[in-house]
Amino acid sequence: MKVLKFGGTSVGTPERIVDIGKLLLDRHQAGEQMTVVTSAFGGVTDALIKCSDLAASGDKNYLQIAEQIESRHHNTIRSLGLSGDEVVGEITRNFVNFKNLLHGVFLVREASARTMDFLLSFGERNAAPILAAYLSTLGLPARYLDARQIIKTNKEFGRAKVNFSTTEKLIQDRFRGGENFIEIVTGFIATDIGGLTTTLGRGGSDYTAAIIAGALRAEVLEIWTDVDGVLTSNPKIVENAYTIPELSYDEAMELSHFGAKVIYPPTIQPALAESIPIYIKNTFNPSFMGTLISDRIPRGGKGNITGVTGISDITLLTLAGSGLMGIPGSSARLFSALGRAKINIVMITQASSEHSICIAVRSGDTPQAVEVLSEEFQKEMEARLVKPIKTEPGLSLIAVIGEKMKSVPGVSGSLFKALGNNGINVAAIAQGSSELNISVAIKRKDEVKALNLVHDAFFLSESKGLNLFLVGVGLIGGTLLEQIKDQYDTLREDKNLDIHVIGIANSKKMYFHSDGIDLSRWREDLEKSGVPSSFDGYV
Repeated sequence: MKVLKFGGTSVGTPERIVDIGKLLLDRHQAGEQMTVVTSAFGGVTDALIKCSDLAASGDKNYLQIAEQIESRHHNTIRSLGLSGDEVVGEITRNFVNFKNLLHGVFLVREASARTMDFLLSFGERNAAPILAAYLSTLGLPARYLDARQIIKTNKEFGRAKVNFSTTEKLIQDRFRGGENFIEIVTGFIATDIGGLTTTLGRGGSDYTAAIIAGALRAEVLEIWTDVDGVLTSNPKIVENAYTIPELSYDEAMELSHFGAKVIYPPTIQPALAESIPIYIKNTFNPSFMGTLISDRIPRGGKGNITGVTGISDITLLTLAGSGLMGIPGSSARLFSALGRAKINIVMITQASSEHSICIAVRSGDTPQAVEVLSEEFQKEMEARLVKPIKTEPGLSLIAVIGEKMKSVPGVSGSLFKALGNNGINVAAIAQGSSELNISVAIKRKDEVKALNLVHDAFFLSESKGLNLFLVGVGLIGGTLLEQIKDQYDTLREDKNLDIHVIGIANSKKMYFHSDGIDLSRWREDLEKSGVPSSFDGYV
């Protein structure tokens, strides 16, 4: 059995659903046994949230958005040629219930967590029946399965905890018998033991797929999304980022913590427990291999680094004072106070002297974190044994991740050299004994620069990058640019020197391009796209 999960972008249009149909038909004809988990259509969950927000605020415009959501689903049904199918009646009934529920929210001016879970369930409950109905028209033995029948949770609405013993039995009972159905399962949603609808939190559809894969001891779990797997860094920031062919479970967990959005941390746990391989695949590029996540320890790049990633908008909080030195329980009090306030700690570092404890939290949590820690250590502060909480906002965390870093010397040295040589100061450092992750806090304004520098240091280390700024592009300066253009390939191949001319200026205009100016047309770009020259502006 293989479990395939398709995200919102993968089922976002009728054309995408047709592509999924071709993919599944080919694999079914090849003899593969599959279960499919689907998210809501792309953008629908956000629209459902907007509907509920408007209704709760007494704004009747919620009806207009609800109508748009319903029209989108019926238009998809028509586009797929399903107008005569019984799915039309099911979707119509769903939207009657959905609108009635919204009307109740509008009347009471409130959407509780319990109500929100039920409201949000309509996204998946409308997408899955449409996908199942379309696959049936292709001759596939597809049938719709509402995950609320097989996944049971507690009543922690919004991020419910799964009752695995009950859930696994329900899943195994449902799939027992050897019937060759392709179950089309709703992701994200579940029910508590009493039957109330719950949701599994952010990334819940991935989690649904992993729960089913774990219960069935699946051969593989495939997560189909809109990117070519897990990349070495954020491609929106680092243009040289590329797909990582293989990751260990631990590396994937670390990358997901630091913002690799194609992976959601809880997803990995059920698969990890049963050693089920996970493939991250691209629906828009299905022939591409993608990323394999397994219990193997793959070979990374230079120094066996797997990825370089980061978290923006971080604040460092420092608790310091002689009252911490040699006093048992100080750290426990700090963590307990933040835990009671449900504040997540992103990074921890403490000097061996125990004089100070430094933690990183999301900037939005800073005021509450300072408040609860000040209350917890109020007596020590009044006695001047502990200083007031020091805050350092406006930071980002950069993390270098790799399973085999501990066996390779010099990784930390390469990281700090790349940052130090380019004038980027490190405010705090953290590294676990496993050496799976080295994290540093830097100024947020340096984040983009740092990610590119560190990524190049570990993944593009065969050539040294040189960014050139040239003032004066007359006869001599222009000739220099021509020489650089003519010698570019030779310098890169023979001297490992990669020159990018980033800025040029004459007395009238200046022109910049962060990726490097095209030296075959620099005169034209300077004339047409340049801005008036000024010394301060150039600097």
